[in-house]
Amino acid sequence: MTFTPTRAIVTASDSGIGKAAAVALAAGGMDVGITWHTDEEGAQQTAEEVRSYGRNAVVARLDTSDIPACGDVVDSLIGELGGLDVFVNNAGTGDNAPFLELTLEQWRHTVSVDLEGAFICLQRAARHMVDAGQEGRLIAITSVHEHQPRVGSAAYDAAKHGLGGLMKTLALELGSNGITANSVAPGEIATPMTDQEDVDPHGVERPGVPLGRPGDAREIASVVAFLASPGSSYVTGASWVVDGGMLQMGPQGGSNIESNDWREGK
Repeated sequence: MTFTPTRAIVTASDSGIGKAAAVALAAGGMDVGITWHTDEEGAQQTAEEVRSYGRNAVVARLDTSDIPACGDVVDSLIGELGGLDVFVNNAGTGDNAPFLELTLEQWRHTVSVDLEGAFICLQRAARHMVDAGQEGRLIAITSVHEHQPRVGSAAYDAAKHGLGGLMKTLALELGSNGITANSVAPGEIATPMTDQEDVDPHGVERPGVPLGRPGDAREIASVVAFLASPGSSYVTGASWVVDGGMLQMGPQGGSNIESNDWREGK
């Protein structure tokens, strides 16, 4: 437990889970590379919060569908930070179309952003860690749909299943280098992605979730911070589900559904 991380990159850290993770890592003593795709102002706000902890923040635009150029952005951020100890792959997108109506263009976009772009960025980060001969932490934000599918999300489900599998392979291949690889699989979290920006999840009722509410982005960030810390030194190849117990409701959900609305993704 001698690992002392001081430099991290969190992709898509302009809002939501990414922003909360960047701030949590800064609070833990790390300089942070911050990326944005469409919200530069949000990224600069994240940078201000990181700097409020006395840490350095560097900001860059990252489009994980731009392959392999997205990897060059990671390389550049590592150069500005002077190295890399922790890489958090948070960038992602989703789709909402029934399988029979899903277009090849939609499929390719989702898989490109959520899986292929993640592969490129994780590989660049890992190469720097190996070349530096140091321990490191690779963390991917997947989804509960890494574990269980959802109607209307064929490409998203496939990409998240794939990303979870990729992280397990990285754990096998990079363990001898002292690099751990883990996933964090959120359930419903109150973020812009779920149209709940600046919503207090404690005031939102979710009867189908054992804890009765959506999660807060900071609750995901706290797990990320643990996986980035010395305390997680013997944790690798795991997927940490952070969903308020949602996945435990399978049989109960199935026995209590009283209409066929779920077949339409409702």
